[in-house]
Amino acid sequence: MDEETRYESPFNSIPPVVLILVFAVIGVEAVLTLAGSGVLPQPGALGWRLDLVERFAVSPVVLDRVVSGADRSLDMLLRFVAYPFVHLGLTHAAFAAVMLLALGKFLGDAWSALSLIVLMLLATLAGAVAHGLFASHPQMPLVGAYPAIYGLIGGFTYVQWLRAGQDGGSRWLAFRLIGVLLGLQLVFGLMFGSIPHWQADVTGFVVGLVASPILGPGGWAHFLSRIRQR
Repeated sequence: MDEETRYESPFNSIPPVVLILVFAVIGVEAVLTLAGSGVLPQPGALGWRLDLVERFAVSPVVLDRVVSGADRSLDMLLRFVAYPFVHLGLTHAAFAAVMLLALGKFLGDAWSALSLIVLMLLATLAGAVAHGLFASHPQMPLVGAYPAIYGLIGGFTYVQWLRAGQDGGSRWLAFRLIGVLLGLQLVFGLMFGSIPHWQADVTGFVVGLVASPILGPGGWAHFLSRIRQR
């Protein structure tokens, strides 16, 4: 048995697009964590995280300015796709990276890279709009990859829903992961007073779940054929 046969990197089975996103999240967070700890000597480094949140976060005010036409500059529109790369702290970013790797690995075994990109992009955009519409404060910022992650959870739930039907089990069990995560989010929010982004996360999940029959393997035709077989 040669060395190549004995060892295969675990990253080989993770879609490159997911790895790129994870490395971007980790890279940005590494710089911000070092800056916040005073390791980086650059002037103003301690305030870099706050600067990035102010520059890239989506809020009700941001959405209102875009929808009303008051500001549709490239910098303003960029917020809607850039906010997933900025996080509120090391734990916030680390959990996002782990979830991206796990869900990306699961879906990447059967889904194309393009489907994963579209799924995460749709969830990211929809989550930003939902936050802009329903956040409790006009200045409340939305940052982090979690709407995209919940979009992947929607894809995961769809796959589990199909498998449950094939195995003759309860399809409701496919929704266990989203239920557990939302429950944990509620508990942590009550305990630590974190910024509530559940509207964005739930919207990302719903968009991911609804889009999965089209984006998943076989597309819409495959989904309809399964429904007819029931």
